[in-house]
Order: sequence, then C-alpha cells, then structure tokens
Amino acid sequence: MRAISQEVLGGPEVLTVVELDRPALGPTDILVRVHAAGVNPTDWLHRTSGLYLGAPPFVLGWDVSGVVEAVGVGVTLHKPGDEVFGMLDYPRGTGAYAEYVAAPSRNFVRKPANIDHAQAAALPVVALTAWQALVDTADVRPGQRVLIHAAAGGVGHVAVQIAKARGAYVIGTASAPKHDFVRGLGADEVIDYARTDFADAVHDIDVVLDAVGGDYAQRSLRTLRPGGILVAIVFSNREQTTAAAEEHGVRLEYQTVEADHAGMTAIAALVDAGLLHVEVAATLPLEQAADAHRHSETRRTTGKLVLTV
Repeated sequence: MRAISQEVLGGPEVLTVVELDRPALGPTDILVRVHAAGVNPTDWLHRTSGLYLGAPPFVLGWDVSGVVEAVGVGVTLHKPGDEVFGMLDYPRGTGAYAEYVAAPSRNFVRKPANIDHAQAAALPVVALTAWQALVDTADVRPGQRVLIHAAAGGVGHVAVQIAKARGAYVIGTASAPKHDFVRGLGADEVIDYARTDFADAVHDIDVVLDAVGGDYAQRSLRTLRPGGILVAIVFSNREQTTAAAEEHGVRLEYQTVEADHAGMTAIAALVDAGLLHVEVAATLPLEQAADAHRHSETRRTTGKLVLTV
C-alpha cells in the first residue's frame, strides 16, 4: 500500500510517499481501506519532535474514514463493506496517512449517511476532544455559561456546537474576521481576542475549554465562578496554573483525547440529527501531506484540513 512516512524528524519536507505492507489484522481488529484522513496540529508536533512516538520511521495520522475491508476474529460490530469513521489509538496508534489501517473495531462507528468521507475524517480527534472535555469531564448542563477559546479552530468550532447541543450559553474567542462563522455555529457571544482581554470582559463562567495554551489558562481562571472548571488540552505552565486554580477555588483538568466508542457513537448521533457540522477548510490528495502540514502550521485554519486517499 501507499503511505506517507518519514525517516527523520523535521519540517514538512521529511514527509514522503512510500510503499509498505498492508497492516496485519489481530483479534478484534478491522482492516479499513482509507478514503480520507484528517490532519491535526498534533500530527506536525509529532513530526518535528517524535513526542510519544519515539524515533522515525513512522506513519502519522489518527483520523480515519473509509470502508471495512476485512475483520479479525471476534468482531461483531462491523462487516466488510461497512462505511466507518473513527480515531486510531492516541498517541501510539498512528497510521492514518495510508491506504489501509488496522485498529480495534470499537475505535470505529458507522459513518453517518449525510456526510462524505472527507467530512467524516475531519471529525474524530477534534470531536472526541471536545466531547470528552465538555461532557465526560465538565458535564456541561443546560443554562451553564461556557467559554471556548479558538472557537473557529478544529476543536473549538466543534466544541461550540456540542456545548449548544447540551443547552449551554456559549461564548467564543476568535479573530474578528471569523466572528460571523462562530456565530453561525450557535455561539451567543464572540470576543475579538486581539482587541479585548477576555479575562476582563467575561465573568461567572461555569466551564472554560482552553485549546490555545500560553497564558490563556491562567487568565481564564479569572473568568470562572467559584467551583467552575477549566479543561485545558494544551499543557502549558502546569505548575503555576495548578497553584492559581487552587487560589481561585476552581477545578483544573488537563486532558488528552482517547479512543472512545461511546463518544464516537454520540458524535455520530449529533451529526445524524443535524446538530453537528464540521468545517473542512481544504482537502488535499495524500501525496500532498507536506503541503497540508505547512498550511496547518500557520495556525490560521478555520475548521479542518483533510487528506483524500
């Protein structure tokens, strides 16, 4: 099969097309012929640092949408020919930038019929991140005030919709040109972070989702009501932020996304109901993975980038 691999750590230019053996099926695995693979910031962070993956060579990517080619022993959820989408085990179960992937069957659910493979491949990492933060960790409830940073980004634009589906009052931060987009997602208020200090403008927040890092987490603590919760998916200044959270009397959680069949099932149901839409900023063929990384690294993408296979 064709895949995008790298022999060394480095810039986008290290990503090259290679020929590899198809992955072997283990018990409870499914083999998926990949139609599309999502691109996320964590992809290029691993490309440059190795992070949890160690030394190359490796094939990047966790977001997958495609068709089941074969099933391993003991699989009952999926059959060959099923259209599925899901997330490979994060962080070590990479391999989405390829024509085939093999992974546990419960990492996948049926692809909603009302979206195509590119849209489906854009969802798993960002949607599971947002779902696990807002639902599993923060337990967002109707009427709560939720502040979502980078509300036009991959995680942020999905998080706005999930929070609204939970009945929350949603405030997003975004650059001025993206305000109409964020309001179109359902946000009740949008703050231009370049002109307004959100920490002075927003108060009595129940839940903050921080996908930015830097000083955003500590500034966000000032917006929370006593007993509120900040969920950070970027691990910046943890020691100082933890101490500040204790001083403010609020809860702080650092979260990394996990493969999650129940979460994917809930996400698919929201898509089926028309309550969740993913914005695909651009699609590029698999061979242009390096260009997709260059685009992603500008941090100016509205929504998601997707590789088509």
